[in-house]
Amino acid sequence: MSTEAAINDRREILGWTMYDWANSAFSTTVVTTFLGPYLLALAQAAADDVTGLYYIGPYGVQPAAIFPFCVSLSVILQVFFLPILGTIADYTHLKKRMMMGFAYTGAAATVLIFFVEGDLVLLGGLLFIIANLSFGAAIVFYNAFLPDIASPDRRDDVSSKGFALGYLGGGILLLINLFMVQTMENTGLAVRLSLASAGLWWIVFTVLFPQRRLKQRAPVRHLPAGENIITHGIRQIARTARELLRKYPSTAQYLLAYLIYNDGIQTVIAVSTSFAADEIEGVDTSILVLLVLMIQFVAFGGALAFGYLARRIGAKRSIMISLVIWSGVVIFAFAFLYELWQLWVLGFVLALVLGGSQALSRSLFSQMIPANHEAEYFGFYEVSERGTSWIGPMVFALAVQLTGQQRIAIVSLIIFFLLGLFLLSRVNVKKAIVDAGHDPSGVVL
Repeated sequence: MSTEAAINDRREILGWTMYDWANSAFSTTVVTTFLGPYLLALAQAAADDVTGLYYIGPYGVQPAAIFPFCVSLSVILQVFFLPILGTIADYTHLKKRMMMGFAYTGAAATVLIFFVEGDLVLLGGLLFIIANLSFGAAIVFYNAFLPDIASPDRRDDVSSKGFALGYLGGGILLLINLFMVQTMENTGLAVRLSLASAGLWWIVFTVLFPQRRLKQRAPVRHLPAGENIITHGIRQIARTARELLRKYPSTAQYLLAYLIYNDGIQTVIAVSTSFAADEIEGVDTSILVLLVLMIQFVAFGGALAFGYLARRIGAKRSIMISLVIWSGVVIFAFAFLYELWQLWVLGFVLALVLGGSQALSRSLFSQMIPANHEAEYFGFYEVSERGTSWIGPMVFALAVQLTGQQRIAIVSLIIFFLLGLFLLSRVNVKKAIVDAGHDPSGVVL
């Protein structure tokens, strides 16, 4: 364990950014591309011939609603676990160890999805819930390393490079998966191999880079006498919430804005491929893979471009520009998206803002939280990013359940972007940085 690890160390920064390369294969291959349509196909094959519903016990469920429901359940569980894990990490020297443990658990569950076929829809949903819960837990500790490894003036750039490498790594694996889907006669086997490959990719590059290069710092905070780490972690959640509202109101305002607009972003990511497959004629698995592949490589450049933009006009203004574009994407998808060529145009525009909005949101938040509380506050941040993003998928799933149409559900997402944009415009970034005890002079406001 390192107690005096240097900041802005190029080797450690590379190790940190490469975790985005490692885990983004899960987001790209599993969440965005293959698992939703795959579980949909399995559920449709096992559905009742008369009602068209997939029965879980006595309850009939629309096959298209199963995957969004699994997404919602996995992130509801994160609401309870992630803040506790973040608090524990601040009081121990286990931040790196816990990050690695959850990464390997999520990757192993992803590999096991290979064995999901036939009527094993619920097993596939369970493995996904475990993998997505572990993915979110590992991200809490990963994000909390950002203030450890990068000075305030470097964080927008480092965070953007992490997202850029994530899109590039996810895109490369997706290119390999595309080759398998197009060349193998057994498409189902090709999809299962692609899903398992995301878990293997996650494990291998986690071992090669963050496992070897990230340095654990000694905890600065210590447990009060007579308390154990679990009970104190549970109590600290309420204390952190009160402290956030009382001492850091501008940070709380930002977190609320982020909670809302990121809910829209995460919902678009989770349901985009199933929406395209269901609503646009002629979209099959190969086209979906090509589309997501294009998005990955364009998003690589988009994340770097928004990092450059933030250095010129500030992270807040850059995020606001991205939210205006997100709003346009949703409106276009609802009102005009009927042809395949339109899907490609929309995917290109979405890719430009995808990485930038998320990368800058992370780095901006890191400026607004007090030193030595990073994991604790990033636990709350991850609840906003993952744990509270169940609302959008749940609304989407319920709309599909009630109407049988995914296009109607997309209408609600415009509210997330417009309300998030309004709330973000009201955040005083300079005050938030000063309140957290940091010097804002090196930050473009």
